Amino acid sequence: MAVEHIVQDHGLDRNAVQVGPASDENTAGTEAARADVEDGHLKAGNEGEPALTGKVRVSVAVDDAIAEKVLSSFSTFHGDVSG
Repeated sequence: MAVEHIVQDHGLDRNAVQVGPASDENTAGTEAARADVEDGHLKAGNEGEPALTGKVRVSVAVDDAIAEKVLSSFSTFHGDVSG
């Protein structure tokens, strides 16, 4: 959600945003996405399981003028904004 907010609400170019695992392990984050959930549970009948084993790192290249807005977006969606 933070990426969508940064790109759509603040008009940042999507190419300025990089998303990947925060560690060497592959991951899809720590929570199931809404598209993966049905009636409050992971959807049945899907191939495999999401790799919910770690955090996702989102990096954004921005000018100082918009940095506070980007940090606010991360905070709004419970992101860790430390270095």
